[in-house]
Amino acid sequence: MFLRGVWRIAWRALVIAVVLMLGYLAVTAVQVWLTSRRSDPRRAQAEVVMGAAQYNGVPSPDLAARLAEAQFVFERRLVPLIVVTGYKEPGDHYTEAEASEMWLTAHGVPSDAIVEVGGSDSWSNLSDAAGALRARGIHEVLIVTDGFHEDRCLAIATDLGLRAWPVPAAHSPISGWSVVPYFAKETLGVALGRLVGYSRLHDLGAATVRGDRVVSQFAHSGVV
Repeated sequence: MFLRGVWRIAWRALVIAVVLMLGYLAVTAVQVWLTSRRSDPRRAQAEVVMGAAQYNGVPSPDLAARLAEAQFVFERRLVPLIVVTGYKEPGDHYTEAEASEMWLTAHGVPSDAIVEVGGSDSWSNLSDAAGALRARGIHEVLIVTDGFHEDRCLAIATDLGLRAWPVPAAHSPISGWSVVPYFAKETLGVALGRLVGYSRLHDLGAATVRGDRVVSQFAHSGVV
């Protein structure tokens, strides 16, 4: 009887925990979706374009859509400075930031109005951007990225001491049902970031990547 009572209590606790977790994820998903529908272009000190894939210096359609939005904002004279972000994958000749800078200058944005920073993920993109902006006394920015990505980017920017507003790419090629897995990923990222902190989450991800690289190196050496 005693063990049966313990198992009943444990089962109820597990059910409650699962319900609470699902409720938390559902609320977070709604918040991510609502933020994705916000566009607040306004006068600010700069805009930050989140990096995305590039191919030998040519922005991917997704990155090109973000850059077109940033160009539009710049041409409306809402910001005097564009910060482009992103590092490069092994074997690439250009970083995402370099590809972005080349696209913008080819479309009429003066090179002295563009700042390039690195970063291999959203947190490091914005961390590098925040450092460059603080050096210029800038703390009010617009974040240009896909709508589903805005909520997490705004939260990270706030953690880094920036005051930020969303400007999602109006013509992103990621649309319709294809956007669902991106929303799922962002919901999980925001949910975890709120629980453990976005900086900590970045550190955990970086440690995992380093561990994978060490295992890969041992595998290629024949050790494992």
